[in-house]
Amino acid sequence: MSEWLVLALAMAAAAVVVLIVTFVRHHTASEDDDPSDTPDVIEYMTMMIGVVYAIVLGLAIAGVWEARGVAEDHVRTEANALHEISERVRIYPADVRDRIREDVDAYVDHVVTTEWKTMAEQGRVTERGGKLLERVRHDITDYEPRSDFEAQAYQPLVDQVTVADTARTARAESTGPTMPGVVWFGLITGAVVTVGLIFALQIRRTLREVVLAGLFAALIAFLLFLIWDFDAPYSRGITATADPFLSHFPRAGG
Repeated sequence: MSEWLVLALAMAAAAVVVLIVTFVRHHTASEDDDPSDTPDVIEYMTMMIGVVYAIVLGLAIAGVWEARGVAEDHVRTEANALHEISERVRIYPADVRDRIREDVDAYVDHVVTTEWKTMAEQGRVTERGGKLLERVRHDITDYEPRSDFEAQAYQPLVDQVTVADTARTARAESTGPTMPGVVWFGLITGAVVTVGLIFALQIRRTLREVVLAGLFAALIAFLLFLIWDFDAPYSRGITATADPFLSHFPRAGG
């Protein structure tokens, strides 16, 4: 099912629930019930709860958006480090240089095809990817420089491997959802309470009030969906992509 269809159904369902409850309350209210007779304390509590929940929603959206940006930074750092390795080994002998570049290309090709799909579907990186990166590390660390020029390039290459490995580890840790279950419990409970307080104000008489209540419920459903969509940086919605790898290694995945 398309995520856009899920969003549309969620917003429609929230609005329909509000309309149904409003309809039921309207037909079960007593004849002497006065909708305008709402205690001031209830209006104050409704306003304060709405403000607090709006702040919580804003913080949650900012948190998942920041996590997505961090995930993109991990990918970009890893791709840049591997590109630097491929470029800096040009001063090595042809056989060593070609072997290192072939192993880097093999790793990148695995990441943008097999591993990226595994991250999206299973929320983890592959063991094969780790072994391919380890092969690149061994290619570089096991080579003994034969001149001062090669020796000067050796340590920067080792450092770039470390950067790539660190970025890969961070990428692996970012594949799953970033929002804890207890936060989701609070967000959903807060949504129910906030929408439920609409009926404490007895908004049920005019068409304008009913429409606004339905739109309010649909808006909250949309914001919750937005948080859920951004919660997994590599698998849902506007995800972090493998474009940094493809920009440095355009033949990867071909």
